[in-house]
Amino acid sequence: MSNIKVVIPARYASTRLPAKPLVDLLGKPMVVRVAEHVAEALPQADVWVATDDQRIFDVVQAAGLQVAMTRADHESGTDRTAEMAANLGWADDSIIINVQGDEPLIDPVLLQQFAEFCGSREPFTMASVMVNMQDLADVHNANVVKLVTDSHSNALYFSRSAIPFVRDVDSAEWPVAPFYRHVGIYAYRLKELKLLASTPPCGLEQLEKLEQLRALYLGIDIAMMHWQGELHAGIDSPEDVERVLQVLKAG
Repeated sequence: MSNIKVVIPARYASTRLPAKPLVDLLGKPMVVRVAEHVAEALPQADVWVATDDQRIFDVVQAAGLQVAMTRADHESGTDRTAEMAANLGWADDSIIINVQGDEPLIDPVLLQQFAEFCGSREPFTMASVMVNMQDLADVHNANVVKLVTDSHSNALYFSRSAIPFVRDVDSAEWPVAPFYRHVGIYAYRLKELKLLASTPPCGLEQLEKLEQLRALYLGIDIAMMHWQGELHAGIDSPEDVERVLQVLKAG
């Protein structure tokens, strides 16, 4: 696991929750709690926070964690991660895991299994995570991203629409079993990350507003790890903060 890097993008601006990375969670800023959580789960990985704001930089540095400044004009965490890798001079065969900075409850076992999954894939280009869908309402919810895979567990397509389409059954009565939900944790070989960051958005990506479609458009295999454990939603609103605090207080 020595060639595995973890980047946690932390952007100060947030439409629904300003200064989100600095939200206090039981005495710790969220970004610090996430970084410590990841470092504990992956002790052999090189864990960094990538930010565009001096206030976040100072808080992370004061906690004794690795942090670096990146440009403020990045449109995605992928672009911020690519700049980080270039600035630190990481080798092209590095595996870089991108963990969202607003997920303080991410399961450490998920992180461990994902790192092992990436390290065992040969050849490795890119990876992400999928889970079984549990609710038919989510199947028809455009905010929940669905995917289909091939026989090697590589992604064939991601969509906000319900895929696959169950032709011979009314959509209100579709079985949930054939559907998988995409979980937004990514890993890239640095070579492929550079290609993604240097390529403009493709047509499908612009239509669906899903940046992972750029990788498929470029012919990059995305290996999907099937996670069967529990998932906790991240923080995107004040209500989410209260929910996470209740979970943390309960241990």
